[in-house]
Amino acid sequence: MTPNLDATFSALADPTRRAILSMLLEDDMAVTDVAAPFQMSLAAISKHLAILAEAGLISQEKRGRINWCKLEPDALRDGFTWMQSFGQLQPFDLDALERFIAAELNAPD
Repeated sequence: MTPNLDATFSALADPTRRAILSMLLEDDMAVTDVAAPFQMSLAAISKHLAILAEAGLISQEKRGRINWCKLEPDALRDGFTWMQSFGQLQPFDLDALERFIAAELNAPD
């Protein structure tokens, strides 16, 4: 795998980071709003955001005093192309992926 794919799949391996990506499907969010639903420090969330940014899955921008996060959905393209090379995957349905992620996040532990 290429280093970019390694970073992408490594970032996606963590459930907190997948939850953050799911939240960013809706709209750009301030870092403090991203952190709100999690029972961890802002510093810990910032580390997760840095990993997502390094993988290219999100971008961050400072607007005034607030740091904003934005989903970069095209970053998943290389991973999807790599998975498609196995020939066993159906065409990628982002709506179905979003429903799956939402169901996983709402499923009881």
